[in-house]
Amino acid sequence: MVLAIDIGNTNIVFGCFEGDDILFRERASTNLLATDLEYASVIRTAFELHSISPDKITGAVISSVVPSLTATVAKAVEKYTSVKVLAVGPGVKTGLKITIDNPAQLGSDLVVAAVASISKYPLPQIIIDLGTATTFSVVDKKQNFLGGIIMTGMAVSLDALANRTSQLPKIAFETPKRVIGTNTVDSMKSGIMYGTAGAIDGMIDRIEKELGEKCTVVATGGLSGSVAKLCEHNVTLDEDLLLTGLKLIYNKNK
Repeated sequence: MVLAIDIGNTNIVFGCFEGDDILFRERASTNLLATDLEYASVIRTAFELHSISPDKITGAVISSVVPSLTATVAKAVEKYTSVKVLAVGPGVKTGLKITIDNPAQLGSDLVVAAVASISKYPLPQIIIDLGTATTFSVVDKKQNFLGGIIMTGMAVSLDALANRTSQLPKIAFETPKRVIGTNTVDSMKSGIMYGTAGAIDGMIDRIEKELGEKCTVVATGGLSGSVAKLCEHNVTLDEDLLLTGLKLIYNKNK
C-alpha cells in the first residue's frame, strides 16, 4: 500500500492506495503549529477508522505548497509507518514538460494534478483547482505545461467580504435557487457560486481563444464539486486528481 499526502494551505488530504484503488481519502486542517507527533496522531486516526495497519504501508509520497510543514508531516509518516517519504520537488521524475519562465517556481500541486490529468484525459487540457486559490493550468497537445492563471479562492473571497463589511455575514457554500437573490444571504451565495462559475467560463473562453482550439476541462479541489455543475462549459469533475498524480509520480520514482 502507498500513502499519498497533499499538503495545501487550508487542508491536508490523505489517501491510501492498494494498487490503483483508493482505500480511503480523509482531510485534516492545515496547522502550521502542529508537531510531527500531532500529525502522526491524525494519520493514526485515519488508519484506525478504515481498519488499516501501518505495517501494510510500503511507500509514501507528499506534495506540499506549505514548505514549513513538509518535513514535519514527512517525519509524522515515518514515525507511524516506518517508511521513507518521497517529496515531490526538484530531482523527482514526473514526465511533465514544463515550459514556463522558471520551472522551479511551479507549485508541486500543479505538477501533480497535471501528471494525473494527462494520464486520464484527452489533450489539450485546462486543469482547474478550486482550493485556497483558484488556479488554471494549461497543457498543450504535446504534453507541454504552458502556464496558467491564479485567482483568489472562494473561501478567501468570502472571508474578505465578511471581514471588510459591517453587515454582511459569513455564509455556507450553497447554490441559491435563483441567480437574482431576494435577500442578503442568497445574494451573497449567488455572487460566490455563480460568480465563480462565470469567471471559470470566461477564463476557459479566453484560454481557448489564445490557444486557437478547444480543450478538455478538468476540475479538482475541495470546492470543485459545488461549482463545476454550475459552469456552462463541460467540466469533468475529478476530486481524486492530486492523489492519483501522487501515486503515478511515486511509481515513476520507486
